[in-house]
Amino acid sequence: AGEMFRVTTLDPLSAKEEKSPKKDQESASAEGGAGDVYSEDFFGKPAYLTVSGQLSAETYACALGDVYTFGPTFRAENSQTSRHLAEFWMIEPEMAFADIFDAMDNCEGMVRAAAEAARSECQDDLQFFGKFYEKGLSERLSLIVDKPFVKIEYSKAVELLKEEIAKDPSKWEFPEVEFGTDLATEHERWICEKWAKGAATFVYNYPRAIKAFYMRDNDDGKTVAAFDLLVPGVGELAGGSQREERLDVLQKKMR
Repeated sequence: AGEMFRVTTLDPLSAKEEKSPKKDQESASAEGGAGDVYSEDFFGKPAYLTVSGQLSAETYACALGDVYTFGPTFRAENSQTSRHLAEFWMIEPEMAFADIFDAMDNCEGMVRAAAEAARSECQDDLQFFGKFYEKGLSERLSLIVDKPFVKIEYSKAVELLKEEIAKDPSKWEFPEVEFGTDLATEHERWICEKWAKGAATFVYNYPRAIKAFYMRDNDDGKTVAAFDLLVPGVGELAGGSQREERLDVLQKKMR
């Protein structure tokens, strides 16, 4: 299925590409020949979406209940940060008959378990990184394990950010925040590091305009049942949503 979706920064309708059949282009790319139209492309060769296992997992979840996938994923959105790779490995759990709060509980349990395992089994590594890379790393990890996770709705988080930014806008790289803003890392870190006092924090019920069509619409008509998990020192660590199960609503959103 992934071969249906080519990833390229070139114009797919350019005359140069039209004159070279796909197989010839790929062969030339592999051999480094002069006919390689991909030499100036982002990846330097033909590249295609790896296709997330999410869609298949949703089908299996309907039969099996709780399932997950772990494999390579291509990030399609325009994320220009050092933490968002073009291709990476991702865990994707899918649960049948679950709402957004069940999804957040599942996410919290997984992150806590991973943090606890790192704290109990990787002390030598934590001490090394704490000494040479980032001081206080073990303490920050302990906050994730020992401190209750906090939940805040997106609209409330935006109001808090607006109040804080108004005190001194010059301290912020992105001082313009309103309902519908896709929160930047500095916003996310302020929420969990300052407002939540170092606790891992769920921000949920995001504006429907900045989230995927398959996320369930809330009754207010403005938000969807989606969440991001924010952690100190990083910002967004994980995200998820309740899927739209109402066929008529889903079909309307896809038109």
